[in-house]
Amino acid sequence: MSRRACGLTAALALLAALAVPSAQAGTGPARDISRDTLAADDGWAATDGGTTGGAAADDAHVFTVTDRAGLVRALDGGSATPKIIKIAGTIDANTDDRGRSLDCADYATDGYRTDRYLAAYDPRTFGSAKPSGPQEEARKASASRQAERVELNVGSNTTIVGLGGSAVLKGGSLQVHDADNVIIRNLELRDAYDCFPLWQPNTGGLGDWKTAYDNIWLRGATHVWIDHVTASDKGRPDADEPTRFGRNYLRHDGLLDITNASDLITVSWSRFADHDKAMLIGNGDTATGDRGKLRVTLHHNEFDSVVQRAPRVRFGQVHLYNNRYVVPGDVHDYRYSIGVSTESAVYAENNSFTTPGHIEAADLVKSWNGSALHAKGSLFNGYPVDLLAINNAYNSGSERDLTADVGWVPASHGRVDSAERAAHDVERGAGAGRVR
Repeated sequence: MSRRACGLTAALALLAALAVPSAQAGTGPARDISRDTLAADDGWAATDGGTTGGAAADDAHVFTVTDRAGLVRALDGGSATPKIIKIAGTIDANTDDRGRSLDCADYATDGYRTDRYLAAYDPRTFGSAKPSGPQEEARKASASRQAERVELNVGSNTTIVGLGGSAVLKGGSLQVHDADNVIIRNLELRDAYDCFPLWQPNTGGLGDWKTAYDNIWLRGATHVWIDHVTASDKGRPDADEPTRFGRNYLRHDGLLDITNASDLITVSWSRFADHDKAMLIGNGDTATGDRGKLRVTLHHNEFDSVVQRAPRVRFGQVHLYNNRYVVPGDVHDYRYSIGVSTESAVYAENNSFTTPGHIEAADLVKSWNGSALHAKGSLFNGYPVDLLAINNAYNSGSERDLTADVGWVPASHGRVDSAERAAHDVERGAGAGRVR
């Protein structure tokens, strides 16, 4: 294909993205959501001044981007200049500056090879020591090369929106680090794939593989609204990866992690799917600097085919309401949905859980050094359940019983519907391409 023909194809793709109709048939072109701000009562991100993202951007800082190079330019190194970034079509983060696709072999350097790494650190011969030596150094160097491509820093006063119903960021990790006032909406994020996982021989008793990239990672971020996003491993699920050293060779980390004293976050009408560890709020039991932070609202989200961490919470005050949980009938590795950990204060109300028959209501909540969970209005396969009472009744004794007093009552939120009504609405309205 000639260069002129390629340019014409790209232009037509952009025009198609700009003209995609809304998800509601017959309503005409999708409205421009790029200057929307968070409603005054919509969760924690609406408090203490609210969240406006890049709504104040001047015309010179409104960008429509169609490739990684354009996205990087628009992000401006994570600057705090008010900006609106509209993503049209699919952007692949694993591309070079000319747009050429890159794969794991392109990042490998200093003699790194997977087979050599596996031979060097096989626990049957290397033992349980932390990997060190030439192949580990080569892995680090190779991982750094990939990180330069796929880690995308989002600065303060930024709005990122997908255009129409087909905007995708593939292979990238949006990182909101020490930034304030950010909006991410109407965007599908898929396959933040780590080419160079690290073997950790002493994790979980048997060892495990540690991966580097979340689809979205909030670190020290404040006033962030994430709305109508879809996040998954689409295209390369970890279930298809081989077993290495007796453990699944993981390639993906979280779909959305909220850590390092991030605060005042609202996540709404989003879909998290086909993944192991979906959402971590608070990254360590010893991270006492998180006390008084990690205030997060999660409402009208769908967790579909998620193994665990939907979410797992440490320290934070998390309002979890009107969410829909779906565990598929053929699941074999489901662990839990709501994780209650050190000093967490989860206020869960009117959430719906649909699971196959071999999963019990007692499986929905898991505690690690947790003390409290306020849970009411839950539906389990259409029947009302008391998650707190069930958790305590089936507690094996390895953890203390939870109390209902989490020490706070949510004050900033929209209408809380019944779990049945919310499940119906979320099934039809959550995820990218469904903004009304």
